[in-house]
Amino acid sequence: MSSLALYKRLLRYVAPYWRTFALSIVALVVVAATEPALPALMKPMLDGTFVQRDPFWIRLIPILIIAIFLVRGIATWAGALASSFVGNKLVMDLREAMFRKIVMLPTGYFDQQTTGNLISKLTFDVAQVMQAATSVVTVVIKDSLIIVGLLAWLLYLNWKLTLLALVMAPLISLIVRLLSERLRAASRGTQTAMGDITEVLEESIEGQKVVKLFGGQGYEQQRFFETSNRARRFAMKQAAAGAANVPIVQMVAAIALAAIVYLATLQSASDETTVGGFVSFIVAMLMLTSPLKRLTSVNEHLQRGLAAAESVFA
Repeated sequence: MSSLALYKRLLRYVAPYWRTFALSIVALVVVAATEPALPALMKPMLDGTFVQRDPFWIRLIPILIIAIFLVRGIATWAGALASSFVGNKLVMDLREAMFRKIVMLPTGYFDQQTTGNLISKLTFDVAQVMQAATSVVTVVIKDSLIIVGLLAWLLYLNWKLTLLALVMAPLISLIVRLLSERLRAASRGTQTAMGDITEVLEESIEGQKVVKLFGGQGYEQQRFFETSNRARRFAMKQAAAGAANVPIVQMVAAIALAAIVYLATLQSASDETTVGGFVSFIVAMLMLTSPLKRLTSVNEHLQRGLAAAESVFA
């Protein structure tokens, strides 16, 4: 099943709570709207207060700062609460649907499936799906809007320097795509290994009398070690791909930022921009790194969630 098909199927479980989900989206839009407002304030704050000493801006800037953070705080709280409500409802509904299906399945199905694998699906896999269906969506929407808002402000301030930054976008996209494939494969392996661990534990605990009767403690210990070690190896592959994602993207962004700062300094020296405009541009550029970092990091949770969804809907 493709990633898009999996996500559409997951969103059907979110549909009954669309009002709460919509509230979280609206809150995220408000939070995203306040982000570019902060660097936008830098220009009038520096040019209007420190350079021109305009009484209007001197009185207005502190009020605007308080208002922005007040609105931002309320929207952040409302969005987090609504998102958590939808996520927990999704987990409950998925588990109930899976349990209803399991108890109605014929006996032959259970002969082909291990108990540990079924338990792992209901517990571990469903929790991973929650990240893909709610948390990932909200992060992507919020940070995408923040990036759009900051880029719009950067284009307004200096379109030439902004276009230079956008040159790096295809390279970042390629890096994310390659790492996504590795993350997805490692996530599938982790889910399988977790099911195997649960199976070994269940067999060892339920059959502990037989194990002791035939002196199989050493064999069971070795079997658990091998299964646990296999899960560790998959987890390390997953961690390696996830850990490499952010620093590689940040390094590419840092190179672009260094070039932009150098060119912006040259423009400032030739009086092509004001002090406030220059500082506002640099602040907006630096603020872009955080949403970019979150967007690249969220791909790790997305691939884990989609791999878990494949297991849940299998």
